[in-house]
Amino acid sequence: MKIERTFDIVDQLVEELQRDDALAVKRNGKWEKFSTLQYKEFADNFSYGLLASGFKKGDKIVSIVNNRPEWNFMDVGMAQIGVVHVPVYANLSQVEYEHILTHSDAKMVIVSSEDFYQKIKLAVENAGQVKLFYSMDTVEGLSNWTEILELGKKNASKLKDELLKIKASIKADDLMSIIYTSGTTGVPKGVMLSHRNFVSNVDGSIDILPVPAEGKFLSFLPLCHVFERMVNYLVQRRGCAVYYAESIETIGDNLREISPEGFAAVPRVIEKLYDKLILKGKELTGIKKGLFFWAVNLGLKYELNKANGWWYETQRSIADKLIFSKWRAALGGNIVVIVSGGAALQERLARVFYAAGITIQEGYGLTETSPVIAVNHKYYPNMKFGTVGPVLKNVEVKIAKDGEILMKGPSLMLGYYKSEEKTAEVIDKDGWFHTGDIGELHEHNILKITDRKKEIFKLSTGKYVAPQVVENKFKESSFIEQIMVVGEKEKYAAAIISPAFHFLHSWCAIHKVTFQDNRDLIQKQVVIDRFQEEVDKINPVLGRHEQIKKFELVCQEWTPESGELSPTLKVKRRFLKEKYQIKLDRLYGYTEESGLVLSDDYE
Repeated sequence: MKIERTFDIVDQLVEELQRDDALAVKRNGKWEKFSTLQYKEFADNFSYGLLASGFKKGDKIVSIVNNRPEWNFMDVGMAQIGVVHVPVYANLSQVEYEHILTHSDAKMVIVSSEDFYQKIKLAVENAGQVKLFYSMDTVEGLSNWTEILELGKKNASKLKDELLKIKASIKADDLMSIIYTSGTTGVPKGVMLSHRNFVSNVDGSIDILPVPAEGKFLSFLPLCHVFERMVNYLVQRRGCAVYYAESIETIGDNLREISPEGFAAVPRVIEKLYDKLILKGKELTGIKKGLFFWAVNLGLKYELNKANGWWYETQRSIADKLIFSKWRAALGGNIVVIVSGGAALQERLARVFYAAGITIQEGYGLTETSPVIAVNHKYYPNMKFGTVGPVLKNVEVKIAKDGEILMKGPSLMLGYYKSEEKTAEVIDKDGWFHTGDIGELHEHNILKITDRKKEIFKLSTGKYVAPQVVENKFKESSFIEQIMVVGEKEKYAAAIISPAFHFLHSWCAIHKVTFQDNRDLIQKQVVIDRFQEEVDKINPVLGRHEQIKKFELVCQEWTPESGELSPTLKVKRRFLKEKYQIKLDRLYGYTEESGLVLSDDYE
């Protein structure tokens, strides 16, 4: 059947690709599975329940729901009757929640748990126009979403023909969802996405996904994020089962339990996965440890298309039997692909995982492009390390004179909700979307991202610095969890560094460095000297003007919850510059020049 709307995917699954574990989630220690027919039944009953409650095409429902099969029942149930789904993160501020609820004109809010209820409760009360409030788990004082399903069941026979009529009336270009961009600055904008936006992105990506129809995919990134959401549609369209991890902490266990063929991840998750593997290697002794790091170093030199020659490939074959096969076993033994998105992936990670027989398909896109613009394929020549791969077959890309990436295609958003002015700022009169990213097009239409247009800054010497490039290089260090490079209009580049405290604590134990807490730890001269060693080691691979001349350590980990990172783990530069203004002043000598005595209590 022809797929034009997102809910057509479920109808196709019922007709052609039924399975007993279409969707699954681990609850109370057991994997709970839902068949394709159950999926369809839940979605239809949710549609009937909304219709019986008076919902009409164009009405908005906000959800704060963690990854679970019910997210799909709800999402499809809304889409089938033209109700607009507005999924949001569970770690926003009250101001952001109130803005989204009010701006979106939401009539209903659905949360998955008590925890999420407490986070948005006050915002719902302040927003005023929200009339219905439901939860999926049992929450005292809150209606349960099963009431909507039961209402739907009671009215199913009466509303069956109406549902079919509404589904037939829904066009591919109808508004299907509003996703409020997390961004790193300012108030979130509501990105309006249609059925065509998502479906065209699925169509443009499906032949690139190296996962069989009978396969399984593990999901743990938030479904409210456009990247995981599109992948969710994509793997279902393929016919795969989607298993939702218990939490981000249980990914390793869940991988070994279900042995999936793939999962999607942001680079930071892949970095942590690599760090765990390296930590295991460091715990080895003697010849085993030597072989482990021989294999790792071999992997870091990997080249596609057997470009390193027969001797390298012979060594890699040995490394595979001795070391890399164990890496794959740690990921469940069946991993065919890891889809990477949301930020730039370190090239060395793509190389070493490829060498280990684990394909990483790094892609690129934005919420406004639904999201994929380009993605690396599995095989050479449509895969190139350090790039985001070929532009999708149904997307156009050109590079503007100033290096900005411009995009046009069926996955381009309808616009920003209630903001024609902001829409006109990013989509020009010829229909080209201005991404705000700087890049280059290489052979085979392969796209390489070099930096964010707005984040590139100029030193007082006239030299330009692309901070993301420098930051990614420094994050290769096991000591550095996060880093923000600064220096606009200054003589040199400097940095604020958030240490990888778990690794740093282990290092302190080995070197007998005692400390009271992280605040005390970062002031130890021996620790500062060790970070200086890392900086001195990495600086030579950078251009002279990009090298970090000074740095300051902070005593906190940066997280989305505490505000330093966006929900997709991007550095929120404006927030950090305000939070660490004293440290920034100290990096450039302004503290001493002003004669002020300043405290570090702001940390």
